[in-house]
Amino acid sequence: MANPADIVVDRLTKAYGKFLAVDHISFEVPKGAVVGFLGPNGAGKTTTIRMLTCFLPPTSGMARVAGLDVFQQSLAVRRQIGYLAENTPLYPEMRVEEYLIFRGKLRGMERAVLRRRIAQVAEMCWLSDRLRWLVGNLSKGYRQRLGIADALLHNPPVLVLDEPTVGLDPAQIRQTRKLIANLAGQHTVLLSTHILSEVELVCQRAIIIGRGRILAQGTPEELKQQGAGRGAGRLVVEVRGPVAQVRSALDALPGVQQVEILAGGVAGTLAVTGTLDATLKEQIAAVIHQRGWALREMRSGGATLEEFFVQITDPGAAAAA
Repeated sequence: MANPADIVVDRLTKAYGKFLAVDHISFEVPKGAVVGFLGPNGAGKTTTIRMLTCFLPPTSGMARVAGLDVFQQSLAVRRQIGYLAENTPLYPEMRVEEYLIFRGKLRGMERAVLRRRIAQVAEMCWLSDRLRWLVGNLSKGYRQRLGIADALLHNPPVLVLDEPTVGLDPAQIRQTRKLIANLAGQHTVLLSTHILSEVELVCQRAIIIGRGRILAQGTPEELKQQGAGRGAGRLVVEVRGPVAQVRSALDALPGVQQVEILAGGVAGTLAVTGTLDATLKEQIAAVIHQRGWALREMRSGGATLEEFFVQITDPGAAAAA
């Protein structure tokens, strides 16, 4: 039996005069799942998040979080959500532990429960050795950890994380992704991000919004298959020959959208993105043979989530690629 949904959105709308920032969108986030929420700038992503977290009232439609109505039970909804904003608001003059105590008191947490939870979230977010540090002396990575610890402090069933890895270095990004993945099952996570590889690594499902509407939703693999079904796919071609010349020759073929060099050397490996059919494969083999190069291998590389994202959010850019 499928898990019940912790977030249910039905025809949710936000209008500013005649402009629909969010246009009758519907989706669900299953209990205990990590779901990516994707969209280009101006797509309606942040507006949707603000409505779900009760910072912004919807114009119409319905949204329920942890079984509570955002219209009628907004204060109760806020108690069920841990929210990490893209720019985490912190008090630099406070120490880390003081800040968490302050935040816990604002939520009405009892002293004994609060002390226990601070120890738990500090360990989860790798902050145990920074509790006595001034917030203003923390690096960007540790500030993000503190923001996540704050969101987790009251042990909410639902977490909304807005760009949690923005501005972090590669090591910090890996640690944050590991933390988010570990939250699955214990919490329902709606993860807003621009980083598509992040969605593939930590999310069970993804929702793509554009121009205020839901454009696609499903598992990352399902979305990539949809991309292949729309005519975009990828071939990995290994050729013995001058890689730059091979790339130029393949890029000139009809139906090819992009050629990317994956590896150089005596035998170059290239990824060819385009309308993949038998004719194009024959043309690739023919041009390699005509130039006197050796075709070592040609295999399907599958469509990528990035390619599908570009196809549905910016069709003009996809066609020009």
